[in-house]
Amino acid sequence: MTEKKIVDLLVSGGHANAGPPLGPALGPLGLNILAVVNKINELTKDYSGMRVPVKISVNPEDKSFEVTVGTPTSSALIVSELNIEKGSATPNSEKVGDLSFDQVLRITKIKYPQLLSNNLKSGTKEILGTCVSMGVTVEGKDPREVQNEIDSDAYEEMFSKGE
Repeated sequence: MTEKKIVDLLVSGGHANAGPPLGPALGPLGLNILAVVNKINELTKDYSGMRVPVKISVNPEDKSFEVTVGTPTSSALIVSELNIEKGSATPNSEKVGDLSFDQVLRITKIKYPQLLSNNLKSGTKEILGTCVSMGVTVEGKDPREVQNEIDSDAYEEMFSKGE
């Protein structure tokens, strides 16, 4: 039995095409690239406009394949939630958007399986760290301030209903 080949790629959700990075990665494996592209687009349509990690497992013998879709990056989810192009080039001085605490919590719940945190509270602090580096405020405040508020149990009610 031949070993499966694994191809890891980052594609634009719902808009994958046969060009790079897909074509060059899959071409040598002899797959029907259009079938792979269609499957990826079908599985990533909900992440339209976001960069989505995709793993393609290929059986070189019978040319069968399986597509596994990961979760978009935290920054891609924040960009999507704010409906902006990208984060700030100078996050300390230029702010590009403001999230509500509910939006931060929603992003945390989507990303939770991939986060290093072992509870929703520390996961939320991880997402707030991404907000800091992107120039995004939360409830009109610096995300670091919100992290401190989480430490002092200011959002305890939201975490108790969210877990």
